[in-house]
Amino acid sequence: MVSTRFTEDAGVEYPIICGAMYPCSNPELVAAAAEGGGLAIMQPVSMTYVHGHDLREGIRFMRTLTDKPIGFNALIEKGSKKYFEKMSGWIDIALEEDIRFFVTSLGKPDWVCDKVHAFGGVVYHDVTTRKWAEKGKDCGVDGLICVNNRAGGHLGPSTPEEMYEELSDMGLPLICAGGVGSEAELNRALEIGYDGVQMGTRFIATTECNTPEDYKDAIVGAGEEDITWTNRLTGVPISVIKSPGFKQENSWLMLKLLSSRYNHTARGVELLLLRRVLALAPREVLQADERVRVQHHSGR
Repeated sequence: MVSTRFTEDAGVEYPIICGAMYPCSNPELVAAAAEGGGLAIMQPVSMTYVHGHDLREGIRFMRTLTDKPIGFNALIEKGSKKYFEKMSGWIDIALEEDIRFFVTSLGKPDWVCDKVHAFGGVVYHDVTTRKWAEKGKDCGVDGLICVNNRAGGHLGPSTPEEMYEELSDMGLPLICAGGVGSEAELNRALEIGYDGVQMGTRFIATTECNTPEDYKDAIVGAGEEDITWTNRLTGVPISVIKSPGFKQENSWLMLKLLSSRYNHTARGVELLLLRRVLALAPREVLQADERVRVQHHSGR
């Protein structure tokens, strides 16, 4: 067992986060990763719109599978008033259901901090640069998820080492998000000074994740040379597995959508297409709780 500021904040055994994924964060996966000793983050859009659970019912269902801590992912952009109100209500439900660890993304998290801190919880915020880290700290966040240039999904501009050097003076727990695919990478992140790591793809290739088997096969079969980036989905770099017909740049139509009044619609398309791919993919499909323990102990 490794004790860090993160494990103390989250009340977990291992300094590992099973990151929230759309659409892959089904409740069985979240519960299994939590049961294994890491902190698993539920994704409310996945829970409700993809996997068909009412949010409160879904949380209670996970509680029948594990009594370990579970976190909540709040995407807090204000592009849609209806969505913003829905997310605010979801956060209230999560707090009522005794969730106390929240990860915020894509917005100003001050109002989330106010809600969560009133219940004695903590808020960690996704950041890619010091600019966003400072904004998060000013809003009262308790830790930072440092998304680097080896992350699955959207990429940051910096290496894990550069991000730590850039943010280590802020006095907050830092989580390395990206490029952690073995025990060696986990240990390296802790040696750099990070308080934990966040992984996504490692947990897609598990028996509890109900994503299609051909997607799991693609992850298991991919090597580092198969991973690249594209801006065709959202207008900013995102990591993907190379496939036939792959292109890095957007068409003129998608560029217009992403840079115009249709931007919010384009972001909806992004949510449907987004997949998280780490540069170091798992070599086999395991159970999610085993994935946590194997990651921490054997380097598989």
